[in-house]
Amino acid sequence: MGTHTLDEELADLAVTARAALVREIERSGAWEGDPVWREAFEAVPRHLFVPYYYVGVRGGYERRWGESPDRAAREKWMRGAYADAPLATRLRDGDLVSSSSQPSLMARMLAELRVGDGDRVLEVGTGTGYNAALLAHRLGDDDLVTTVDLYPEITETARRHLAAAGHRPAVVTGDGARGVPERAPFDRIMATCTLSSVPLAWLAQCAPGARVLTPLATGLIALTVEDAGHAEGRFLPTPAYFVPLRGESRPEPEPARLGNVPAPARGDDHFRFLSALTRGTLDPQEAYVLWEREGRPRRERYGVTVDGGGEWAWLDDPEGPYAWPLPARRPFSPGGR
Repeated sequence: MGTHTLDEELADLAVTARAALVREIERSGAWEGDPVWREAFEAVPRHLFVPYYYVGVRGGYERRWGESPDRAAREKWMRGAYADAPLATRLRDGDLVSSSSQPSLMARMLAELRVGDGDRVLEVGTGTGYNAALLAHRLGDDDLVTTVDLYPEITETARRHLAAAGHRPAVVTGDGARGVPERAPFDRIMATCTLSSVPLAWLAQCAPGARVLTPLATGLIALTVEDAGHAEGRFLPTPAYFVPLRGESRPEPEPARLGNVPAPARGDDHFRFLSALTRGTLDPQEAYVLWEREGRPRRERYGVTVDGGGEWAWLDDPEGPYAWPLPARRPFSPGGR
């Protein structure tokens, strides 16, 4: 759907709502590290990427649709499209399959990606195509942006949304864990879905010095790539909850059972992050003891190292006493540090 299908009043509402969203993101400080992103959010119309979405209501979801015959319903849809909130865009058997992320979180991630002019960027998790459009606008060259998603219906829809917004980056259907080797090398890789470990295929498709930003556990890890087999970096302070990366080669992790952990810790976001990060390695009670002993560390004290022998998370120092293997494709080898 394009703006030509909206009446004049609704088009004016889109402009006003978009400006209000940009001001809200500005107040959040999301793009302080790279203010150039403000222009991208001012220019790219989010409503073109969410012609309908679902809002959680008692007993399920309510569908909001931009082509509703009811004017009030269309205005409600437009205001919601520019709310600083994630929007559920695709459901399957009642489960969320795809969404448009919270714009202020997208802005923070894009700023942390540290994109430079001429960078080739791979986005893993196409979703609606909105994030790819922001990247294409920032870089001023659609061909520098590649986005990949597992489901053909998602990529086909995203292509239409992107074309309506005036962008035509490379939209690929495939398993994001495998990357897109035919479009490599990449200077930046950004995932908009949660992983349990960093795919080694990504590093092989990166130029030396590339930056990889991906949700992992309930945080965002920013890695600097040394070469095809080595990368290292720390978590950002920002919490991040995304739909898991789906694909036969990336099984979804089982949720941790925290029943024996004291109730205050069970509800603490920083403990739950440690529990997710060490799932399958530390018993939740062991994780709790470590968390208390080390002063209840926040996300930014943790990091991840990837090398040819495997990949592991660590607390404070990659050479320190606390390190936990991530469920990588290769066996963990602490001696490879």
